[in-house]
Amino acid sequence: MTSGITRRAFEAGLVDVHLWNPRDFADGNYRRVDDRPFGGGPGMVMLAEPLARCLRTIQAARADAVPAPVVLFSPLGSTLTHAAVEVWSASAGAVLVCGRYEGIDQRFIDRFVTHQVSLGDFVLSGGEVAALALLDAVARLQPGVLNDAGSHQFDSFNPALDGLLDCPHYTRPETWEEHKVPEALLSGHHLQIERWRRDQRLQITAQRRPDLLQAARAAGRLNRADEALLKSLPPT
Repeated sequence: MTSGITRRAFEAGLVDVHLWNPRDFADGNYRRVDDRPFGGGPGMVMLAEPLARCLRTIQAARADAVPAPVVLFSPLGSTLTHAAVEVWSASAGAVLVCGRYEGIDQRFIDRFVTHQVSLGDFVLSGGEVAALALLDAVARLQPGVLNDAGSHQFDSFNPALDGLLDCPHYTRPETWEEHKVPEALLSGHHLQIERWRRDQRLQITAQRRPDLLQAARAAGRLNRADEALLKSLPPT
């Protein structure tokens, strides 16, 4: 978070992160934050009490009178989407709980967690990587962070692209290892360029994420030219 695009968000105070260690709120010389699970089984489970003490201290330290949402990164959570990132980017912040070991005592989750978030159908060693992913996605949507204010409008999944995947991009030279840049992008004809990009978005989305294409069609985001292009594509 101290380099690249996200650095601008933090230096401008648009995004701020405070780190809290649950071990600082644990008892005993060893500051244990985990124990064996009731009922047996592999792994260790994070204790509810140190997490609760830590969370209460965090909420008390916040300037907002209303407690912040508590986000737990978990395979049980809703998959993180662009729409969700946009909501979080406009929010007043949240407490991000990064689990470890086999999991967290369910009583803490039931008592305090307001949102559970997953990056996808796989398991990480801890929630830190997921937290960094969310922070990066949120930071780049803050005003003034990207050099071109409209850059994020052309990201995959963005409503500005009707929720479709983005098109391929090319830069100089015009020919690289006998592969040329598509003629449409060299034409200087803005409508032709935009139609090419639109066709590429439709084709790639149809091939790789037909669910996104179905959602765009159901929302009435596809026009006649779009449908004509899709009908011309070979069956997948």
